[in-house]
Amino acid sequence: MGRTRWARFIGVLGIGAAGAGALLFGMSQGALAASFAVSGTNFKVSADSLSGQGFVQFGGVDAGANQVHVVAVSGFKTATLNKFCQSVFVPNMPIVGDVTLRITADGVGGMSAENLVVNLTDLSGDLTLANPEIGIDANKVTKGPDNLRGLPGSFGLQADSADISGLRQTAWATTAQTIRFKGMNLTIRQGKQECF
Repeated sequence: MGRTRWARFIGVLGIGAAGAGALLFGMSQGALAASFAVSGTNFKVSADSLSGQGFVQFGGVDAGANQVHVVAVSGFKTATLNKFCQSVFVPNMPIVGDVTLRITADGVGGMSAENLVVNLTDLSGDLTLANPEIGIDANKVTKGPDNLRGLPGSFGLQADSADISGLRQTAWATTAQTIRFKGMNLTIRQGKQECF
């Protein structure tokens, strides 16, 4: 019956990890635009604090991987996160079982981004908004990334800046013009070892 060719399996896994590492290195140097979505699953992000300029938020739909999820779309012209952690938990992988991929940048300003957009379903922390406009038409927000707007007549908010301490976030997709990591570390481990 079926046999596992371990040398081939390890080789393919190693090539994939090396490719992921090369892409993340490129993003950390600001050489690549960034888009992060995991087919069919969400991922978690934590940070001691987030400081963002040009903030907008409104309701939307994430339709990736043939699934539809109602999300809050959050956009920042610029954002900086201290003690950044992002984790993806993949259960029941063949041969190895549960696996967690983690990206960390532990220092002050460990992760920074320009024109950052996050499709999220859960967000917690202590939030401070500067000059907020709450209840604005989502199609008329102007303070976030260029051309990031919601459906006409739907609820939106915007602010000059947004600061969140104790950030805990579950999301389905992240895009940005540029993402940079300082002191980035990528790990893949068996078991469930999420950021929170």
